[in-house]
Amino acid sequence: MTLDLNLRVIRTNAEVSGPSVLFIHGFASSGELNWERSRWLKYFTDAGRNVLLVDLPGHGKDPHRNEGNWAPSQIRQSLAAIVMELDEGPVDVIGYSLGSRLAWEFAAFNPDLVEHLIMGGPGAGDPLAAFNLAQAQANVTSGEPINDDYTATIMKIASAEPSNDLTTLFELIEAIKSEPYDPAAKIPSVPTLLVAGDQDDLATTMPRLRRLLRDAGTANEVLWLAGRNHANAVTSREFKEKALDFLGN
Repeated sequence: MTLDLNLRVIRTNAEVSGPSVLFIHGFASSGELNWERSRWLKYFTDAGRNVLLVDLPGHGKDPHRNEGNWAPSQIRQSLAAIVMELDEGPVDVIGYSLGSRLAWEFAAFNPDLVEHLIMGGPGAGDPLAAFNLAQAQANVTSGEPINDDYTATIMKIASAEPSNDLTTLFELIEAIKSEPYDPAAKIPSVPTLLVAGDQDDLATTMPRLRRLLRDAGTANEVLWLAGRNHANAVTSREFKEKALDFLGN
């Protein structure tokens, strides 16, 4: 059973210059927050690309939809269904943070549906694996303090966006944790670009991803963004320009 992911298709007004681009946002964000407000959509549609913008389960303007199994395997099956139903051929895929983890697996399991893969803010581990779900839930229900620094940081990010429903996001975290991330289990075969800020503490294991790609014979490139961290790397103009160049625009 596939999930009914919220999808927007934004068509370019220019001459189409390449495959459609599927954007996958990070945790506690949305298609609008991650990609539209940071002008990725305008940048790509101006360059002649059609855009596929999805909201992951529990995210976006309708966070209570998609009752059912939100595990990563179900999410990537739903993304594959979207691409196949549009019947536009393979797409380029760009993910950020949690979206990068999902994009890696999507490209690895569906090489016939993906032309290129771009991962922003990626690491070799699951970005939500260290999240203390019990502490976060107790904080919301009874105000108990969060003692784990990483969990407190993620909660601060999640709480900063008024549209986020924390209970629903907790359900997604639980589903994500049910299928631990092992990038070595299946490695993408499509050309891959890895991008992160050089101040991004969550991307310090990105070189391991490159080694996996290199050892598998997958063409790959890396870009470190000077002075950028996990929160602001996605807004970088250098990131956008490199992405378009990598995709052949």
